[in-house]
Amino acid sequence: MSPVPEPILQALSLPSESKVSLSTSGLGSGFTSTGIIHAQIPGKNGAEERRYFVKTSSNGKAAEEMFQGESESLNAIAASVPGFCPQALAWGPLDEPGTKGKTHFLVTEFLQLGGKMGRSTSDETTLAHRLGRLHTTPAPPDPNTGRRRFGFPVPTFCGDTKQPNRFCDSWAEFYANERLLTILATSEERNGPDAGLRETVEKTAHKVVPRLLGVGHLGYTSSGEGEGIVPVVVHGDLWSGNADWGRIVGSGRDETPGDVVYDPSACYGHSEFELGIMHMFGGFGSRFFDQYHRIVPKTEPVAEYVDRVELYEL
Repeated sequence: MSPVPEPILQALSLPSESKVSLSTSGLGSGFTSTGIIHAQIPGKNGAEERRYFVKTSSNGKAAEEMFQGESESLNAIAASVPGFCPQALAWGPLDEPGTKGKTHFLVTEFLQLGGKMGRSTSDETTLAHRLGRLHTTPAPPDPNTGRRRFGFPVPTFCGDTKQPNRFCDSWAEFYANERLLTILATSEERNGPDAGLRETVEKTAHKVVPRLLGVGHLGYTSSGEGEGIVPVVVHGDLWSGNADWGRIVGSGRDETPGDVVYDPSACYGHSEFELGIMHMFGGFGSRFFDQYHRIVPKTEPVAEYVDRVELYEL
């Protein structure tokens, strides 16, 4: 056990008489160091145990943006479907005030994982039901315009790839510019230009995307009936390694165990965008998608559903 850094203690606003320690044994990931904070909070009926999950990274500005993006992503999901993911509690610099911040932290509720993901068609804690609830809850309006728009308040990261998430009025515009062309620019910056790749991505962004996702087309039947699509919160990196059975513990409140998600890279987007990465990496069988689509019907034109999901795998 190690002492908890003072900036984290201050961010959590724990009572000064609390006994707090940090465990990092056997924990870590490719981009961050992780640990568990154990806290004994004094109370009238004895000490209450709290647990928190903490990530740290010394990657400077990238770490700051990454943790802010994950914090906003977690809280966007938790606000729509409480208990579906841990809430972010605090993030910020670990360095001394007045110094150029290089190391940053993120603290969240503690998610205890383990067990078998739900398979019941009627259980509202299954992944299909919880994800369906997320994807049928409209995203919050853009505070600057009062309208629901496609984007996200802050940049997020998918792996080490930054996603600016600038707000757009159309989903086609967002997917073309903030996903396809942004990833192309990142690839060229890291690996150098590739004329063939650029031609393919630009053709997809400027021709295929408007054809399948364009305003007046997506969300409408062949006879022109429909209302378009409404932005919803999508996890953004939902593969089988970012979903499990579990529950939030040590938060001071009881949470119902069930299927949970974590490590999001959220945006306000088209619900089917979520399904691209789920299909691409596998781990979710036909039973899941049958249950999910009973809650979230395939978007019109239904005949183009497979084409859209394949587009979202890019």
